[in-house]
Amino acid sequence: MDKIAILDCGSQYTHLIATRIRRLGVYSEIVDNECSIEKLKEYKGIILSGGPSSVYEKNSPIVDVKIFELGLPVLGICYGHQLMTKLLGGTVEPGKGVGAEFGRAEIEIKKNEGIFKDFLLNMKTRVWMSHGDRVTKLPEGFEILASSGDDPYSAVGDIKRNFYGIQFHAEVMHTVKGNEILQNFI
Repeated sequence: MDKIAILDCGSQYTHLIATRIRRLGVYSEIVDNECSIEKLKEYKGIILSGGPSSVYEKNSPIVDVKIFELGLPVLGICYGHQLMTKLLGGTVEPGKGVGAEFGRAEIEIKKNEGIFKDFLLNMKTRVWMSHGDRVTKLPEGFEILASSGDDPYSAVGDIKRNFYGIQFHAEVMHTVKGNEILQNFI
């Protein structure tokens, strides 16, 4: 049976992510963010959940960087997006009010591949943001897939390796095309 691992980084929406994935016809399991690499080999994909921490806080949730060597698709949501960026060599900076966003935002699709397959290029769609920190430099191999007026790195990806990061929450109903994004990932 195909199944997706959701590494819990403390998000209030972790169970909602699991529910959305299951409703899309794929079994999902919530596992600890420190889940072993051996266990993660049982899955067909990995989602790094959001969470209230900053990637720079002492004792913030972390994952084993070796998950990016498993050859599995990885989707980072909010904190998971920032964590993946940092672990793979990109830069995340504290928003301190300037880069922080909470609530509705609109993203524009810059590349209709990967998680935005079948989306129209330059299409605008509403999403739900909730973050203090922000990505300011992408890891090698990543490119911008969608941007908002306040965040050029709202959605990014390394399409060759099937790694994706979204600053917004695709799992909540306020993100209009959230199910389509998650379906394209799974």
